[in-house]
Amino acid sequence: MQMRPSENELMHEIIQSLKDGKRRVFLDIIDELQPYDVAQQYQHLPAKHRNKFLLYLTLAQLKELMEELSKEDQLEVLQKLGIEKSTKVLDLMENDDLTTLLADLEPEQIEELMSEMKKEESDMVQYMMKYPAESAGRLMNNRFVWISKHYTVREAVDKLKDFAELAEYLNYLYVIDEGKKLVGVVSYKDLLLGEMQDKIEDIMFTRVVKVDVLTDQEDVAKLISRYDFVSIPVIEDNDKLMGVITVDDILDVVIQEANEDIEKLSASGKAIDFKTKPLVAAYRRLPWLILLLLIGLVSGSIIDGFSETLQSAVALAFFMPMIAGMTGNTGTQSLAVVVRGLVAQDLDVKQVVKLIFRELWVGIIIGLTCAILISIIAFIWQGSLILGIVVGSSLLITLIIGTLAGTIIPLVLYKFNIDPAVASGPLITTINDIFSLLVYFGIASMFISKLS
Repeated sequence: MQMRPSENELMHEIIQSLKDGKRRVFLDIIDELQPYDVAQQYQHLPAKHRNKFLLYLTLAQLKELMEELSKEDQLEVLQKLGIEKSTKVLDLMENDDLTTLLADLEPEQIEELMSEMKKEESDMVQYMMKYPAESAGRLMNNRFVWISKHYTVREAVDKLKDFAELAEYLNYLYVIDEGKKLVGVVSYKDLLLGEMQDKIEDIMFTRVVKVDVLTDQEDVAKLISRYDFVSIPVIEDNDKLMGVITVDDILDVVIQEANEDIEKLSASGKAIDFKTKPLVAAYRRLPWLILLLLIGLVSGSIIDGFSETLQSAVALAFFMPMIAGMTGNTGTQSLAVVVRGLVAQDLDVKQVVKLIFRELWVGIIIGLTCAILISIIAFIWQGSLILGIVVGSSLLITLIIGTLAGTIIPLVLYKFNIDPAVASGPLITTINDIFSLLVYFGIASMFISKLS
């Protein structure tokens, strides 16, 4: 059995074939690689060899390469290819991928690229770009196989053979009537088991799960996950079939949405990756951090307001970071649970109430456990039962508050159609700091005569 060469050996072979001008050898190497691996080789290739790398690839290979690259690298490839070859590659690309690529370009750049494309392809891309960003209309692919409900199984199979390239990733054929209205779906299995003379309308499923062109891409992802589909049809007014969204597109959506939620949970704002420059990364983080800094001043004013309490019982200061930190931690945990749950399912009033009560009990159980533990520690350390009661009861109350805050705040935002992930971890932590200090010093003030 022949072993696959290592990444370094593979890169060396590719560079050597480019240096020697041996296109056939180069193509033999590329033919053995998956599109993702080709993209990885291109991205790690020294800049001086990239032009020849692109020159040696076929149009079909260039199209596959484009689909695996980031938007920045895609634009670089288009620039290196020149307008004539670029438009040929764009004609081959799936329209949903092309729409995503062109979305952030300047109008002049879009017009220049699309003016040389096939009119049918450019018209469809322009039409898709009219739909809102992150909608099913932007995500759908208009290259799919449809059949008439009046077809026989034989006619359907023949059409499938004629358009096999379009059916590469699909398990279904979508059935339309004379007005292009979606009326049913037929699986390949149905065709295989059916008699050749059977009518499609007699074997098709009429209860089709579908989405509107304006449906949010997150909702599309939920449907595909719920029903374990590999594709889902997209319709417009009067159930007119406009396109298909496939599971590979949904995987990209899930990763994109997860990255966005992580950015919001960490209050880092816009995307920051390994390539982001220090000044840009700092600029994107600063707005949230400055806001949290100002909110954090409230915590300082609370401590200042209870300075006499602190002076009377210096031991209270030792437990301040623990009280605030634990409250923020439990709030962030609850926030993560809620945000993840909202992505997976839609909640009704009954489920919301059940979730809040569950998290309340979670807060009570965690609070009691931690409160008993810290009370014992405080008593042993200072020999003061009152100090143990103050610290323990404060921790119990603040952990319950933190858990409920991390649960209720994202639910309220979700109710008002605001992305719950904006209730970021640092924000929840800062708010909980304020509540925890108020509770801690409030209880301590009640017992100040016995703590002094």
